[in-house]
Amino acid sequence: MERQLVIQRSHRFVAVDFKEIWEYRELFYFLIWRDIKVRYKQTVLGAGWAIVRPIASMVVFTFIFNRLAGFTVDGPPYPLFTLCGVLAWNFFSEGLTGSSQSLILNTNLISKVYFPRLIVPSAAVLRGLVDFAIAFGVYLVFMLYYRFNPGWPILLFPLAVIWGVVAALGVGLWFSAIAVKYRDIAQALPFVVQLLFWVTPVGYSSEKVPQHLQIFYWLNPMTGVIESFRYTLLGVANTPPSLMILSGAISVIVFITGVYNFRRMEKEFADVI
Repeated sequence: MERQLVIQRSHRFVAVDFKEIWEYRELFYFLIWRDIKVRYKQTVLGAGWAIVRPIASMVVFTFIFNRLAGFTVDGPPYPLFTLCGVLAWNFFSEGLTGSSQSLILNTNLISKVYFPRLIVPSAAVLRGLVDFAIAFGVYLVFMLYYRFNPGWPILLFPLAVIWGVVAALGVGLWFSAIAVKYRDIAQALPFVVQLLFWVTPVGYSSEKVPQHLQIFYWLNPMTGVIESFRYTLLGVANTPPSLMILSGAISVIVFITGVYNFRRMEKEFADVI
């Protein structure tokens, strides 16, 4: 007897079914692989852009903040310090941009086939790990060039990466769900990303922020992510633990509320999209 799946709209919140998501893991892998191929299709450098972008950003930020503004750091070379922030920021910004438009770009798939919708923005964020891995290889080359040893904190680096994924996916889920109903998000997102960039310590240290603004500055989840990258990869630990805990809590809250809001709004995706 043929099995039939009946999909009915529910008016209550439904918890995330991880078992169901696991059953659709092949679709998840396919979306990641497809997006990677589309991203570098008919490009001259191909995946080489994952190397060019962070190096170019490192050169620009080092020139602006170190040479012109006179910012310095104790311990690691400033280019290495900047590149560390670029690694985290590029992963976040690309994940946010990709996930915010992921549902709209997969309209035909969403309106015709059933599968856990969380897969789409999640794949858009996690595909960035490929570029991140390539850029991290560049970072290791620069680390060898400067003969810099971060010490044992590098063992905690996977936790910093997980923190970055949680922050990017949390914000991405919020924007992806809202973008289905309000297409203005596509116009507003570049401004949001640019604003977040300037209030995130990518090319400078968070210590440069005035003391009376520190608490507001650390409400940005990416502040904690970048500082955790610098602690694990550079051994830089000048941030009060209380502020790191605050930033981590904000990341978790954004992620949990992002999942909740996505699950609440996804009941209307097929009708609105």
